[in-house]
Amino acid sequence: MDFIIGVAVFSALLIVAVASSKISSKFNMPCLLVFLGVGLLAGQEGIGGIPFNDAQAANYLGTIAMAYILFAGGFDTTWRDIRKVFTCGGILSSLGVLLTALAVGIFTYYFLDWILPEKHISFAWCLLLGSIISSTDAPAVFAILRSKSVSLKGKLRPLLEFESGSNDPMATFLTLFMLGAVVTESQTGNITPVMEYLWIPPMFLMKMGIGIVVGIALGYIGSICFNRIDLEFDGLYHVLALGLTAATYSIAEVAQGNGFMAVYVAGAMLGNQKFIYHNSVGRFYDGIAWLMQVILFVMLGLLATPSILVETSILGLIIALFLMVVARPISVYLCMLGSKFTWKERSFVSWVGLRGSVPIMLATFPLMSGIDNATYMFHIVFFIVLSSVVVQGFTLMPVARFLHLDSPLNSRPRVPLLFEHTDTLDGTTNEYDIVKDSPLIQRPLCKLGLPKGALVLLIRRGNHYLVPEASTVIEENDSLMILGNPQVLNETNVFFGVSDDEDED
Repeated sequence: MDFIIGVAVFSALLIVAVASSKISSKFNMPCLLVFLGVGLLAGQEGIGGIPFNDAQAANYLGTIAMAYILFAGGFDTTWRDIRKVFTCGGILSSLGVLLTALAVGIFTYYFLDWILPEKHISFAWCLLLGSIISSTDAPAVFAILRSKSVSLKGKLRPLLEFESGSNDPMATFLTLFMLGAVVTESQTGNITPVMEYLWIPPMFLMKMGIGIVVGIALGYIGSICFNRIDLEFDGLYHVLALGLTAATYSIAEVAQGNGFMAVYVAGAMLGNQKFIYHNSVGRFYDGIAWLMQVILFVMLGLLATPSILVETSILGLIIALFLMVVARPISVYLCMLGSKFTWKERSFVSWVGLRGSVPIMLATFPLMSGIDNATYMFHIVFFIVLSSVVVQGFTLMPVARFLHLDSPLNSRPRVPLLFEHTDTLDGTTNEYDIVKDSPLIQRPLCKLGLPKGALVLLIRRGNHYLVPEASTVIEENDSLMILGNPQVLNETNVFFGVSDDEDED
């Protein structure tokens, strides 16, 4: 009976969290805040009264959730976008995270020593706190922009996507390294010597290098398996994708690499290759990633205690303000020195460093290890994330408009026709927009002069799709969904004047 009740409660929390996501769109806030709120309200001190204080279970579930979220994020990343911002994004996701953690750690150490000298907080403890909150959650930014039909100009979007997708492994590495230092200090009573911190760069390179190699290998092997294993049931390809993620993470960790980096790279490798049921696997992983995010956020909300949040609110707010106004901007401006980004773009990148679920999940490591003031640290991190989401989330739109970096979002309605790549047809689809002053406007479809073999499946006009006929007249802002093999689509790209760097859906 207890099991049935548990399943009912779990399903109710999922449904309430998903339904509550509409609130985030209405009030321009990330779904993260809503999901965490559902967990807090359902917790022991909330209206739900659900007791949950198992840090180890939260850590294990959080690790699994983050692995699948990162794999899905990598799957949606395109090499074409990454190569434009690879250097700058890579520096932000590695050196930027390190500088942020260091700045927050130093500030927290001296600030706590001033206001709470009786707690005797060590420098390693403060660096651990800085490491935990050093990663960003740019997808939350795009959720806010999307709710108002706004996008970002230039290369800002791929830069933020790449940084957020690749900086979580660095934050995890720093957290585990500093956690080891804090545990050692508590056991021996000796302060960690400065020389020990010099191991951070080589250990980082080793673990990330192993993770990247494992990710590339497993992603490539995965695409071969998809293409060569002729499974009798289509759903088994989704099961194969789930197994690939778990295998990638575990193999990288066993090999002393970073499992989170491995799954992100494996997802990117797999997503950028053609294989059977590519689109279906992508949609499946999108659903899995959302499921994991809901579970992760609600679970972390359950783990927090509102009364302790109130107790740590002032300290958390002060550290959050330092992070937003000082630490993040300093690290961004230093890491973007010499880049082609303007000062307005650099300022926007420094402001949109929203904290997400990863810092709260990483804060379960100290809870699980039982170090001194671990509960205090968890709730400080929790409040920092809440402060970042509220302050930066609600000011994101005004800042983008003030810096003139916002642009209309090219939103498209849901396509009623889903085309899937299989081994029975060598072809795919692209959408081509009919831009203003195009010579194709007011021509019937049969007289467009499309390359031979290019088949127009649908025409998008406004928010509706039309079934094309030979006599259908093309209008301005129409979008043609065209089916063809790779050679035909290359010829169609030339016909419409689409360069290799432009996006096609």
